[in-house]
Amino acid sequence: MEKMEVMFRFLVLLLMNELLLCMVESNGNIHYYDFLVQEADFTKLCSTKRMLTVNRSFPGPVLRAYRGDTVYVNVHNQGNYNITIHCAWKEGTVWWHAHSDWSRATIHGAIVVLPREGTSYPFPGPDEEEIVILSSWFKRDAMEIYNEAIETGGEPQLSDAFTINGQPGDLYPCSNETRYCLPVQCGKTYLLRIVNAILNEELFFSVAEHNLTIVGTDGAYTKPIITNYIMLTPGQTMDVLLTTNQSPRNYYMAARTFISSPLPFHHGTTTGILQYTNCCPSPFSILQYTSCNSFLSPLFPTTLPNYKDEAAALNFIRRLRSLASKEYPIDVPKNIDTQIIMTVSLTLLPTPEASCGREIGDRCSASLNNISWVMPYTAILQSYYRHMEQNIFTDDFPDRPPYSYNYTGGNLPSSLSVASQGTKVKVVNYNEAVEIVFQGTNVGGVGDNHPMHLHGYNFYLVGIGLGNFNNETDPKNFNLNDPPYVNTIGVPKNGWAAIRFRARNPGIGMVYALSSRKAYNLGHEYGSHSKEW
Repeated sequence: MEKMEVMFRFLVLLLMNELLLCMVESNGNIHYYDFLVQEADFTKLCSTKRMLTVNRSFPGPVLRAYRGDTVYVNVHNQGNYNITIHCAWKEGTVWWHAHSDWSRATIHGAIVVLPREGTSYPFPGPDEEEIVILSSWFKRDAMEIYNEAIETGGEPQLSDAFTINGQPGDLYPCSNETRYCLPVQCGKTYLLRIVNAILNEELFFSVAEHNLTIVGTDGAYTKPIITNYIMLTPGQTMDVLLTTNQSPRNYYMAARTFISSPLPFHHGTTTGILQYTNCCPSPFSILQYTSCNSFLSPLFPTTLPNYKDEAAALNFIRRLRSLASKEYPIDVPKNIDTQIIMTVSLTLLPTPEASCGREIGDRCSASLNNISWVMPYTAILQSYYRHMEQNIFTDDFPDRPPYSYNYTGGNLPSSLSVASQGTKVKVVNYNEAVEIVFQGTNVGGVGDNHPMHLHGYNFYLVGIGLGNFNNETDPKNFNLNDPPYVNTIGVPKNGWAAIRFRARNPGIGMVYALSSRKAYNLGHEYGSHSKEW
């Protein structure tokens, strides 16, 4: 494809309400940003590659504004691919990223929306703030890897490293000279704005010898939670407070995969250094602790859970609570208009050629309610507007799985592993109260933790559990008082998660898995566990 010179401008008003409601309030300041999408050379892991970036930086630039401000972003595309830039605007920490195939592996950055000028955080104000972006690193071109997986139907190549603010860290080759360091002073509190921009993996994150206090996630404030680790799904953001109250030296911050399936995964651990400075009265001590290359080895976080610690992941999710205060109220739907129970499975598609590593002649896929999404050539919203539905999609996405069985049982019939294909949507009316129950399955013996995302919405995670969802008894234990208000949740392996929201953002809203190893399976850029809303 020839290089293109494309420019477009988008206007966003920074409010905590849904996107359309953003247009009602614009009394703040005006900010202008320029994004230049172009190729740039980067050297990591002992090799150099050329990759797509914004403003030649990895991660990309940070967008900052106060709530109520207006932001203009001019995007010039001089790269080799068509690029769509997606942004979410909520008070707190969110992120922008490319929304086209695997281009988001290198095209992403943080968005910081501060409280309205003249107001403060609903927690003790930090002394300083820092962006921490967790990203994937591939020695090869990520788009080439994606295209190969689409063509063969097999597992995509695993990433070669994870990075913290673009640096792999001491545990990867050729990386200890460029490690990420965060200089801190004793006795101060730092707000870490953490973004999981990893393509395929959920991550555990911890800082050696330090507690973390969670105060927000996905652009919504939470009740403070003190913990010694956090878990983030792909695309999730988290605001945490860290107080430097330990002995002055260097401490590792570290992140590694959380995986619950038997599928291959990246075993590496990315690290950065929390570097204590200006803590001691003597000149010798000051010098000793002002270098990330201090002769004292950094301490590693012993509280960082192991790769397959499913209990640590589930317990962490269950602790999250919305702030639910007078200043930051919540509106959890109590009376549901539409309920959808949706199985989430790794499945197969029959094909004439041998393309999948598990069974000859079957192509790896994924499905919701045993339907594997087919990407239409015409946009769903465009076809709906032009009354072309009958040729593009059908509005018969089922409210229940097509078969009732022991979803999380062992030795399930092989027939359940074969998915149908279709471009099926579920249509709901404006302002309907909607509940979706995501039911994980053990189809094919490859039950997995599924990071699910609802495009265009935050939603309330009202319940989560292991085993098969019981529609009679489980809703009695739903949290309808202060459930977390998020836009991404992890459905536990062989478990379920229930979410609620109001349909107040007219248009098309994708429901899909944010793990791109599932996105490639279906062969489209949005994700494989998906339907149109």
